[in-house]
Amino acid sequence: MSAAGKFVTVINCVDGRTQLPVIEYLKQKYDADHVDSVTEAGPVKILAEGEDQQLIESIKSRVMISTEKHGSKVVAIVGHHDCAGNPEDLMMQLVQIAGSISAIDSWNLGVEAVGLWVDENWSVSEV
Repeated sequence: MSAAGKFVTVINCVDGRTQLPVIEYLKQKYDADHVDSVTEAGPVKILAEGEDQQLIESIKSRVMISTEKHGSKVVAIVGHHDCAGNPEDLMMQLVQIAGSISAIDSWNLGVEAVGLWVDENWSVSEV
């Protein structure tokens, strides 16, 4: 753990509607002082499909800063309702979240990877 407090990491959409609910959820659930954020449009699609290796490596390198420099032991991946970058329905995004968790696990960072869903009311739940 960093001397500056306990960190967790989130790979979230750029959509500003998801930011605060996810940060608040993670701080409460993991008793974290800080949430490091890596944002992309539709990150669950990017990680699950695994096609854009340059973008995936960019996401991974930013996550590694959080895990290596801030001691984060949790990496959350977020899908959400009404995503402009990934306009898939809930069921498809749940599949993508599962695929994203597998991708994060394959990085062997020694972290707990968790999937989060933000619904139409901007409520966060673990999936």
